[in-house]
Amino acid sequence: MRNIQYLIIIAIVFTFSSCSVYNFTGTGKIDAKTFQVNYFQNNADLIEPGLDRTFTLQLQDLIQNQTNLNLVSSGGDLVYEGEITDFRISPMTATADQQASQNRLKIRVNVRFTNRKKETDDFEKSFEFYYDYPAQDQLIGTIKDTAIKEILDRITQDIFNESLAKW
Repeated sequence: MRNIQYLIIIAIVFTFSSCSVYNFTGTGKIDAKTFQVNYFQNNADLIEPGLDRTFTLQLQDLIQNQTNLNLVSSGGDLVYEGEITDFRISPMTATADQQASQNRLKIRVNVRFTNRKKETDDFEKSFEFYYDYPAQDQLIGTIKDTAIKEILDRITQDIFNESLAKW
């Protein structure tokens, strides 16, 4: 009976010590202590009011929620900056009488990531995603809110994965 207790204790110790490098977000070990997200200007041809602020805050929130890094306004170990380069609505599929049956909202963001602790991780890359909705619906109200939320959720997660999770 005593041997079983020792085996259980050893198994518990190994279980908890093996999780020291990994966590549930998949980031692994991060040498940085702070991060900053500079304001992402909206340079798209079609401007959606407030999109720049919403995106900047959503990226900050995602990093804060999935890491133990501290948000700073300047001098961060990790720096995210860039601009929203495209906000586009385009028809996707047509009916027999040449009418659009589905529209697509696409948002593209150019991101420059700087890791002051490990310069080999630096990158500049565009991230984009889209949301399809019925052509008879206008992109207003809850449809617009849902579309923008889904797109920004995906883009910010892709940025997080590229910069910290290394997926």
